[in-house]
Amino acid sequence: MFTNIFDTHAHYHDRQFDGDRDTLLAELPSAGIFRVVNCGTDTSTSRTCCEYADQYDYIYAACGVHPHDCGAAEEDWEETLRELLSHKKSVAVGEIGLDYQYDFSPRETQKRFFERQLQLAKELDLPVIIHDREAHADTWELLQKYAPKGVVHCFSGSVEMARDVVDLGMYIGLGGAVTFKNARKPVEVAKFVPEDRLLLETDCPYMAPVPYRGKRCDSRLIPCAAELIAQVRGTDPQTLIDRTTENAKTLFQIH
Repeated sequence: MFTNIFDTHAHYHDRQFDGDRDTLLAELPSAGIFRVVNCGTDTSTSRTCCEYADQYDYIYAACGVHPHDCGAAEEDWEETLRELLSHKKSVAVGEIGLDYQYDFSPRETQKRFFERQLQLAKELDLPVIIHDREAHADTWELLQKYAPKGVVHCFSGSVEMARDVVDLGMYIGLGGAVTFKNARKPVEVAKFVPEDRLLLETDCPYMAPVPYRGKRCDSRLIPCAAELIAQVRGTDPQTLIDRTTENAKTLFQIH
């Protein structure tokens, strides 16, 4: 069994966990899970993330407004978010960014929320957790403008973009997508990323790796991605897990 696993991106507030959440979260440490950053997508789920962080020693919170949810955000969202980010176990502004694949919120609204949250992260000296789907150009423009510390999660760009992100001082988050059939770009990125800039994640309950694709994902499935990434990098999975955990501890200031 693998140990010292740091899942840098989870959504345990998702309704898919409603049936067995307490049991699962109680069991994860015995399955080798060392730390989890649970990421909110609006002020309500961000508050729930802080509550889980209070309840479980190994869970930390990221608080932010996701591009899918910014169109429906309440007027005082920024004030509420600022309050949640002051929580003792809030370690990042996230999940934030741009999503032009689904366009659940108007693009101009997405950009406005993304930029304001990048500014907030700078003000509070917190890292960001970036969602970028089919919006590489606009995402990159804002990342260049603010040069935040943080991670581009579930990285879907090219090696060239990964190089730009790393040169900016940010991290690359990889998970189940590297195991998918025809996952050429994620595997190329997995091979390229410098060892001190790589993070492991699930995005659970989504993005379950092969051979669990289509099923509910949780942090115990990180080794599936770790084994493949370790293989293409010419190392062993536990060594990779240990290194990515140290990277996550550095980024999120968690020990």
